[in-house]
Amino acid sequence: MSTQAMTMRETAAAKWAAAKPVLTGLVIGLIAGPIISGMSGFQVRTSTAQAAEHASVVEQQALFCVERARAATPGTAALSYQARSDLARQWAAMPGTTTVDQDVVYACSGKLSN
Repeated sequence: MSTQAMTMRETAAAKWAAAKPVLTGLVIGLIAGPIISGMSGFQVRTSTAQAAEHASVVEQQALFCVERARAATPGTAALSYQARSDLARQWAAMPGTTTVDQDVVYACSGKLSN
């Protein structure tokens, strides 16, 4: 029995010696993979996605604001900053809403100067 136990032990040791580098690489990859991909920018965090979405919505609403303001008041590029800001505040409210997003007002006012 002791030779058979020794043979089983040797077989198990040989299997472990063959599997140890693979398992070590797997564990290192599971730990390092998310860290490396996060640092290199392959992962998008929720706050980053929300900021990008808000910026695109503001850009669209500012374009609507500019078109509506230019249709109502020709020559908006010659207006002062305060006049453009007031005009943008008037037209920045989207149809169906009563509130005005200040980011839209700022973007609209900047686009009215062009």
